[in-house]
Formats: sequence, C-alpha cells, structure tokens
Amino acid sequence: MSPTGRPAARPARRAISSHDSYAEAERTVDRLADMDFPVEHVAIIGRDLATVEQVTGKLDYPRAAWRGAVPAAATGALIGWVFGLFHWLDPLVASVLLALYGLVFGAVLGAIVGVLGHALQHGRRDFSSVVMTEAQRFEVVVDEPFADQAIRLLEGRN
Repeated sequence: MSPTGRPAARPARRAISSHDSYAEAERTVDRLADMDFPVEHVAIIGRDLATVEQVTGKLDYPRAAWRGAVPAAATGALIGWVFGLFHWLDPLVASVLLALYGLVFGAVLGAIVGVLGHALQHGRRDFSSVVMTEAQRFEVVVDEPFADQAIRLLEGRN
C-alpha cells in the first residue's frame, strides 16, 4: 500500500517459464536464488484454477455434534482459563477449574449448535467436505526490468 491508501503500482511482469506443478516452479525460483538473482522481483502465479470439493464422509447427528463440540470446548476452556487469571487469592486452582467448566460448557453448547445447524439443513447437505483451489499450471513471472537477466541465468548464459 502506498501512503495514499491505494495499492502500490507494480511494474509490468513477464512470464519466464511455465510448469505443470508448483514444485517445478519453486525449483526454478530456487535456481535463480542460487545464482544470486534478486528473487524479490519474482512471483509464482497459478493459472487455470479449479475449485475441488473433496467429500470426506457422511454427516449425521453425532458427527455434527462432535464438529460443534470440539472447537467450542477449546474456546470455552480458553475463556474459562483467562477468567480464572483474574482471581487473586489462588489463581492456579481458579484458572484450572474455570477452564474445566468452560471446556464442559463450551462442548455442550457447541454440540447443541452443531446438531441444530445440521437439523436446519433438512437433509440438503448430509456430508462433510474440504474445499481446495487447485491450479493446472504455474508461471514464474519476473518484473520486466529483470526478466532478460533471469532468462539468461536460466539458459546458462551469464
């Protein structure tokens, strides 16, 4: 960001190589770095993006309760522990006890919210999944003033 709040102007970039995997593009940048090229002028850009939703299993009421209970229990334990820190006479016991109460309360409340959320779906989404974005190819691009130098280094012409 520039001082005016607008994104800073980025110099034009030129693609110097294209790869089928991120690891190959990464190796190209690593080769440039090994040859003391100023890699702060390099970027790896994923092209031809696709969203992939991998189904990880069936979602029923017990799983919905578990998915709600675990993060809420951790949050409840943390909040209980923090509140326990403000007890001046015996902070360790108070912190541990309040963290335990927070864990239990958070787990119960989270399980209820998880089950309610699943019930409100009315069977429309009875599965769990993980969404990923994948690129089909990766381009190594270099700021225009440095592109010729990068190409020469990669071709072995210093």
